[in-house]
Amino acid sequence: MTGSAAGSMEPGHGLAAIAADLYQALESGDRARLAELLHPDFEGRVTEGLPLGLGGQYHGPDAMRRDFWGRIGRSFAVRAVPAEFCLLPDGRLMVTGRYTGTARGGGTLNADFVHFLSFADGRISGLVQLTDSAQWANALAAEATPANGSTSTEAVGGAGSEAGQAHPRPPATVEFSVADDLAVIRLNRPAARNAIDQALVDDLAEAVQRCAADTAVRALLICANGPAFTVGGDVAVLAKAGPGELPGDLRRMTTGYHAALQILDRLEVPVVAAVHGAVAGGGLGLIYVADVVIAAEGTRFATGFSGLGLSGDGGGTWFLPRLVGMRRAAELYLGQRVLDADEAAAWGLISRVVPAADLAGEAERTARRLAAGPTRAFGEIRTLLRRTYEASLGDQLQAETRALSRTAGTRDAGRAIGSFMAKSRPQFRGW
Repeated sequence: MTGSAAGSMEPGHGLAAIAADLYQALESGDRARLAELLHPDFEGRVTEGLPLGLGGQYHGPDAMRRDFWGRIGRSFAVRAVPAEFCLLPDGRLMVTGRYTGTARGGGTLNADFVHFLSFADGRISGLVQLTDSAQWANALAAEATPANGSTSTEAVGGAGSEAGQAHPRPPATVEFSVADDLAVIRLNRPAARNAIDQALVDDLAEAVQRCAADTAVRALLICANGPAFTVGGDVAVLAKAGPGELPGDLRRMTTGYHAALQILDRLEVPVVAAVHGAVAGGGLGLIYVADVVIAAEGTRFATGFSGLGLSGDGGGTWFLPRLVGMRRAAELYLGQRVLDADEAAAWGLISRVVPAADLAGEAERTARRLAAGPTRAFGEIRTLLRRTYEASLGDQLQAETRALSRTAGTRDAGRAIGSFMAKSRPQFRGW
C-alpha cells in the first residue's frame, strides 16, 4: 500500500510530522523508515469486514507490515492520502483522508478513512483504522467480474468470510442514510433492544465515517428501531466469553466504539439524538456526543456498570461530570441511580421530553431546522462549546476571534447580514 503526506497540519506539530512520515514511507515503500517509525510494541486495529480476511488486530510492527500492508499491496495499488491531522485530548492523533487507487484487476477504490494514531517514545505505538469496508470489497468484486457479466465469488470477502468464498453480508445493525442535507444513523438490533455487540460497533464505525466524509451533510439525527434506544453492552454476548477472554473482547469492542464517538464529537454539524425506552451503559455515549437530546416520556437512563462489576465506557467519566456535576455523576455510577426522562432533563443530561407519539416527528423537525441553518457557524459553535473545558479563558477568547473571522468570510454571513438590514428572513445554504 502506498501513501501521501499531502494535507493540512499545524506547522511544527511533532506528532503530525511523525504521522506524515508514516504516509510518505508507505508511499515510497521505505521499509527501513517504517521500522524506525513503528514502536516495538505497536498494535494495529483495522476495520472488521475488509476483504481477504484483513480486518482485525495486528500485534507488532512486523505483523502490520507483512500481514496487513503487505497483503494489501499484493491485491491493490492504492494510496492513503491524509487530508487533516487533529490532536485529541487523550494524546492520540486523528488523521482523516482518502484511499484512492485500484484493485490489481482494475476495480476502482475510492474510500475515506479515519486513523487514530497512538505514540510512545517518539514512535507510533498504535493505529486504529476506520474505513468503508464495502468500498474495498466492491473494488475486488469488480475485478472478479468476468466479461460475460456474471459475478465470480472469488476473494470478495466480507464480515466472517474466508478467501475464495462469498458470504452474504448480514443485515446491518446500524442503518445510515442522507436525504435533503440530513444524515440519519439508526440503531437496528430491535430484538436485542439495540444492545451493543462487535457487529454493531463495526457498523456504527462505518456509518459515522461515511457521515463525517459526506460534505452534503448539514445535520445528523441519531435514533433507533425497536422498544429501546440501546441498553448498552450486550451482556448475553459477554457471558459467552471463555476463560480469560473477556478483557480482550471488551478492549477490542470499546476501541472501535470510542473511535466512533470521537468522530461524532468532532463533527462540524449539529447532532440531534431521539431516545426512547432505555438508554444505558456505554450506549449513553451516543447522547453525550449529541447537541440536542429529545426523549420520549417514560425513557429511563442508567449507567449500570457497577452492577456487573465493571467500571464503564462510552465516555461517561468525562462527559457526566461536565453535564450533571461530579456528585450526580458519582451517584449515577456508584449508587446505580436510574433516572426517568423528567429527572434526566432536570439534571441536564437531556434537552427536553415529549410524548412518545411525538418523538420521531419532533426530532426530525429539530434536525431539519438545524440542517437549514448556517452550517459553518454551527460547526464553529459546536467546536467552541465542546472544547471549552480544555481551554483557558484566554485560549477560548482567541479561539472565538478566529472562529468569528472564519464565519464572517462565509456567504451565509454576508447574505444574513443583508437580510437583517432588509428586514427579511435569511436563507442559509451552508457555505
